[in-house]
Amino acid sequence: MLPDDKKKSNLFSADTLDRRNQHKRFELLQSMPIFGGISIDTLTFLLEHSKLVAVSKDDYFYHEKDPAQSLFVLVHGEVKLLKAWHGEDYVLKTLKPGNCFGEVALMDLQPRNTSSLATEDSRAIEMTDDTFHQLFKREIEQFTIIRMNMAREVCRRLREADSRAFAADIKARRLKRPN
Repeated sequence: MLPDDKKKSNLFSADTLDRRNQHKRFELLQSMPIFGGISIDTLTFLLEHSKLVAVSKDDYFYHEKDPAQSLFVLVHGEVKLLKAWHGEDYVLKTLKPGNCFGEVALMDLQPRNTSSLATEDSRAIEMTDDTFHQLFKREIEQFTIIRMNMAREVCRRLREADSRAFAADIKARRLKRPN
């Protein structure tokens, strides 16, 4: 059950999406690495089976350790991905429109590994695991391309994290050295 300030609406209902916004959402998805090489028919299917989620400033799309059932594509606003450590939240990354979040948990079938805080009123397209399962049954090749693209994106992030961890380790070692 969603809180009152987290509203969902079908992306193709008359009250939420006119043709201009529909075209913008297609362009947004086509510009994202996760949806690279995906046909217009598949993007249409995904959008028809997705919801637009509106989250107010200072509320969350999801919390760390929540069960994962969807990924989000930020359409409007700003979201910070947070990681809890010893009772405090730390910002891992700030997301802008066009960024995708929540996909890691769909791939590894684990609970959410971050929280996603809206730092301003935000809207995101929510694509559920069920929708991807329907796509698997309907267009296995397109499903496979999306999953490969997700894996590539996660690998890019892992490389970035490795580089940051290495730099932090080297910095810590230098600080420990006697002068």
